[in-house]
Amino acid sequence: MSGIAASHLSMCYRVPVREASLRGALGSLWRRRYRQIQAVNDISFSIEPGEVVGFIGPNGAGKTTTLKMLSGILHPSAGTVAVHGFTPWRRESAFLRSIALIRGSQPLGGPTELTVLDSLRFQQTIYDVSAADFRKNLAELTELLDLEQLLARQVRALSLGERMRCGLALSLLYRPRVLFLDEPTLGLDVSAVNMIRRFIASYCRRTGATVLLTSHYMVDVETLCNRIILIDKGTIQYDGGLSELSARLAPSKLLRVSFSDSRDRDWHGYGELVELSESSAVLSVQREQVPGVTARLLAELAVTDLAVEEPPLERVIDQVYREGAL
Repeated sequence: MSGIAASHLSMCYRVPVREASLRGALGSLWRRRYRQIQAVNDISFSIEPGEVVGFIGPNGAGKTTTLKMLSGILHPSAGTVAVHGFTPWRRESAFLRSIALIRGSQPLGGPTELTVLDSLRFQQTIYDVSAADFRKNLAELTELLDLEQLLARQVRALSLGERMRCGLALSLLYRPRVLFLDEPTLGLDVSAVNMIRRFIASYCRRTGATVLLTSHYMVDVETLCNRIILIDKGTIQYDGGLSELSARLAPSKLLRVSFSDSRDRDWHGYGELVELSESSAVLSVQREQVPGVTARLLAELAVTDLAVEEPPLERVIDQVYREGAL
């Protein structure tokens, strides 16, 4: 059975239309007009238990709306969803105890006068976590998220990064089997971002959780996901592996060459010169020409290191957004 299965899922919002003038505002009190906004349009996909999938797309593509339907916050206009056998919008207690929707813009709620440990104990009560499971899960989360020095502090005294780490612990204290992560590293500094990435990867390995991750930071996706679902204008444009997407859209690879001889050279004939320093160069080379160019570089230059790389995922995704290249 799939961890998550969505079939022909759609969401259409009905929003009021009002003229900007005072007359239009007064008229809308008696005669309202509405228009339809198709946020999600007939999408289908499935995610196996334990799979970590990136769910990406430009702003307004339908990502957050989809996560809200999968987590039961919104009832879809059409289609069906099963999350570990549950229908999300029925909001059954067993379902709510099996999922977590974590949004980077809302790191930690609740009374700010409470200590972090008090907040975790309150979460224990809400989700009916046994004393033994609480001790075990708290110890594991404290280790993974480096919370030892934060447990006795009041929530209001925490920095944004500390709130995010404590918010993750709060959301995962009851060991949900499904995580919906909506921009989990939004607004964090480099150290906090790296810690959150390491934590998510470690948590998934330890628990086998099913994860659907949205992020505008492609490094998040590259670090954590082998598969992506790309959505734009409410429809799925791509569903597959990261490497397959690059191969499909990017006709070239990058050759990163280091050399001991720093004399000026004519790079014409090897490929498009992307970057050049005193002892290294980056070339963009057509995929089918990579073996031949690599052999020529090794034969003709004093090469000390050579690496063949896929183009940055940001560049590939940007091409999709701008050109609709799929």
